[in-house]
Amino acid sequence: MTGKLLLIIRREYLAKVRNKSFIIMTILSPLLIVGMIVLIAYLTKINDSEKRVISVLNESSFFNGQFRTSESTSYVRFEDLSLQEAKDSTSSLGYYGLLYLPEGANLEQVSKTTYLFTKDNPNTNVTQQLEGIFQKQLRQEKLESLGVSPEQFSDIESSFEINLATFDGEKSIKGINEIKAFIGGGFGYAIMMFIIIYGGFVMRSVIEEKTSRIIEVIISSVKPFQLMLGKIIGTSLAGITQFTIWIISASLLLFLVSLFLGIDLRAIAAENPMTSGGMNGMAQFSTPPSTEMMLYAKEILNIPWFLLISSFLVYFILGYFIYSSIYAAIGAAVDNETDTQQFIFPIILPLMLAIYVGFFSVFSNPHGPIAVGFSLFPLTSPIVMLMRLPGGIGEGGVPLWQLLLSITLLIGTFFGIVWLAAKIYRVGILMYGKRPTYKELFKWLKY
Repeated sequence: MTGKLLLIIRREYLAKVRNKSFIIMTILSPLLIVGMIVLIAYLTKINDSEKRVISVLNESSFFNGQFRTSESTSYVRFEDLSLQEAKDSTSSLGYYGLLYLPEGANLEQVSKTTYLFTKDNPNTNVTQQLEGIFQKQLRQEKLESLGVSPEQFSDIESSFEINLATFDGEKSIKGINEIKAFIGGGFGYAIMMFIIIYGGFVMRSVIEEKTSRIIEVIISSVKPFQLMLGKIIGTSLAGITQFTIWIISASLLLFLVSLFLGIDLRAIAAENPMTSGGMNGMAQFSTPPSTEMMLYAKEILNIPWFLLISSFLVYFILGYFIYSSIYAAIGAAVDNETDTQQFIFPIILPLMLAIYVGFFSVFSNPHGPIAVGFSLFPLTSPIVMLMRLPGGIGEGGVPLWQLLLSITLLIGTFFGIVWLAAKIYRVGILMYGKRPTYKELFKWLKY
């Protein structure tokens, strides 16, 4: 049995890696990935260089000198113009918008009647910037009416960041849990993409051999279960080969491109709202930037990488075998790829739920019932559990019993799914000319 299985694995592996489309995609994919990253960095750089010009028609006696030019916005003051003339001038000059401040008895009245006129719906960053200016002035005036001086107001306006530390006295930082979830999510996402891409390869390979009637010759020499398992393992080895080439070549290309073209790839991270909101504003006055970066580096290095990588391999192998067995069974049950559409969505649905629900639940509470439940459920645990594992095992991390239970359930599900898939595969590979239904698939399980 072992000898025949190895022959099938070798046949499937060589058939995949010698395929012209496999070779072309292995070469082109790293180029496309690096090109996309460079394009995003370049577009981000262009987007950052855009400067919006806003004209200001201030008929009031307030907000004089409050609208100052920044890196993203310039203000041009209009005087001795009517509102309509200011609108026409703004439009003809191609300015982004017109900020109109009418006359008023007090600051609050002027603020309530102020309008920003733009050609289309204004950018959120622009409105937030202007609202911040008005809000600050309104707050300052109210405090001054209570006897607070401008100097005291400046002290009041200073930002505050609470100091964080563990019970052992070590300084901790905000946002590290989100970073850990992203790292674990990256491993989980890799598993999902591998399952979808190479599980589909297994399914198409079965369909091709079935429709060409080659399968009838093959099963005269080997058992259907051996053939199915050989296809799954052979295709997965080809996929691992391709992924390894992609990672090495893409990393090398990305390094060379950033080195020779001088493109700052960190601009992408700077534009990420999660990154900018969660990290850039931390400990602005209590922790120097260099110390902060050292804390982040320390926390990332303290992630149990051996546990994470070894768990990734376990969940990757078991998760891929489970889903690939289902893909193989579907391929054996149908005559063409069009007929697989009714069966594909139920397979992909748990993977989609694992990614989206996993991110939301693990971010908000990695020890909550949703996060724990999805990390134990076998069809979603390969993704969600990896999102939780960067926190470690034991106190503050994943309890050991949950990890062991998750793997045990995954192993049990693996044997169960492979057994069921083999029964469908055994019957389906010799069935032709009829589109199967779920009812018929259940009947095949009884044979």
